[in-house]
Order: sequence, then C-alpha cells, then structure tokens
Amino acid sequence: MKLTLGPVLYNWKPEEWRDFYFRIADEAPIDSVVVGEVVCSKRAPFIADHMPAVIERLAASGKEVVLGSLMLMSLARERNAMAELAADNSFIMEVNDLSCLGMIGDRPHAIGPFVNIYNESTATYFASHGAKRICLPPELPMTAIRAIAGALPDVTIEVFGFGRAPLAISARCYHARLNKLSKDNCKFVCEQDPDGLAVMTLDNEPFLAMNGVQTLSYACTSVINEIGELAKAGVRSLRLSPQQCDMVAVAKLYRDVIDGKKIPAEASAALAGLYSVPVANGFLYAKPGSTFVTNVAEAQRTARAM
Repeated sequence: MKLTLGPVLYNWKPEEWRDFYFRIADEAPIDSVVVGEVVCSKRAPFIADHMPAVIERLAASGKEVVLGSLMLMSLARERNAMAELAADNSFIMEVNDLSCLGMIGDRPHAIGPFVNIYNESTATYFASHGAKRICLPPELPMTAIRAIAGALPDVTIEVFGFGRAPLAISARCYHARLNKLSKDNCKFVCEQDPDGLAVMTLDNEPFLAMNGVQTLSYACTSVINEIGELAKAGVRSLRLSPQQCDMVAVAKLYRDVIDGKKIPAEASAALAGLYSVPVANGFLYAKPGSTFVTNVAEAQRTARAM
C-alpha cells in the first residue's frame, strides 16, 4: 500500500506553503504528492512563483507529482487555467471537476475525492476513459470500497485516510460572508484560519469547518486502525490531507503501520499527540461520519451484514 499527500486545501502563506512541500520532499515517506490550488482560484497567484521549485524538489526526491485541478470552475479564466494545466503532459492531472475530462480526453489521469464515485459502475466508466487512480469520496463505507476495488484490479483505488474530510464546495465564500465582504473583495480573510474555521451548532458544539468556499468536517478522518482491512479490500493507496500539524510525522506513522513496524493502537495513540482535533472513522462503518468506532470487530460484523 502506498501513501499519497493530497493538496493543501487551506490558504497558507506562500513561503509556508513552499517550505511545507520542501520538507515533504526531503523527509516524508510519501509516494505521490498532489500540488496546486484546488479550492479557490483567487489563491493560485500567491503560490504560482513557488510551484516550479516545489515540483522540481518533489520530483528530484523520487516522488510522483500530480497536478490538481480546481474543484469548481465557474469563470472563463478558471476554465482557461485548467485547460493550460491539462495541456501539460509532463505530469499526470488529478480531475476534481468533471469539466476537465473534456480537456484531457482519454489520456491517463487521476480522479480526486471531490468527484462523486459511489459504486463500481461509475468507477468503471471513469477507468474506461483513462482514469488510472481513483481517490474515493470520504463518505463511502467499507462495503462500497471493497466492491469498487474488487471490480477494478488494474486501477489504483485510493481512500481518504487522514485529515478533515472534504464535504462540499460552493460558488459562495463563507469566509467573506462571515466578515461582511463580497466574494470579489474578500481580502483573503480565509488566511486567518489556516486549518479551517469551526462551525458551531446551536448547542455550541463544533460540527463542521469552513474554508473559504469549501465545507469540511470538523473531526479529522483517521483510518490508521483500518489499514489492514483496507488492504484486504484491495485499496492500494491512502491519502493524507495536509493539516496544521507535523505531516512528516503523520506520514511516518501511517508508513510504519503499513510496513508492520507499529501496531495500529500504538500509532493511533501517537497520532492523537500530533493533532488535537477529535478523530473520526464512522463513514467506513456506515455510521455518522463524525463518530469514532472503537469496537472495530463488532462494527465490521455489522457493516458486512448490511
């Protein structure tokens, strides 16, 4: 099983963004890295000057570089930017908006977790049009993952393994609206929350997290206890989504469990010390996504019976 580092979803300062990837290149046991602005096209110019150096450093370290597309294209300049990205044959493109498929044709590409692939028929359709890797949406239960992976043995099936789960994308900017600003004059206030801004319920409990135009879970997905079961299901890669924590250490924990150097319980305890946000794995067991299943054996029997 391999590890993929997903794109940075948040509005990090350009130098921080660059240095993050430099460290990933030099220290993290990661196989593939998705780079590029996928959430908001207005952020892209801030990292544009650093992209060549980041890509070069990652490639030089032996990591596969994947260029991520925007999740939602709504403007002509965004379509033009994605067409230019699709025309770059140097690296594989990860499609996060289906409009990009018309730009790349049947050339080999990846599908990101922001595309709704919920069954083996849909996954087979994308595979027949050039998808070599499919990162499934984070809300799929183990039964669906097993069915999709079993139907596509020649496609790398990837599962969202760590980080706040991406749930929705909108044409409106929540950060701008909260600060009484228009989307066109947002003043990039989302940079004030480099790990997302918690959305509270009426009972003052954290429920979701907002990131500009994106909605994320508040809890952090962690499948570190399920790595063995996912491997048996045919999953060939896990995606780690960058958060405000030591992602090199996170990657090493996942790698150690994959390689059998650490037992899941030990790694899970260490993970809690790296990132203080509550963890969740409920989606895998067809339970509310914000829950964390501890009685794994019982949950697996329940999921198989569904």
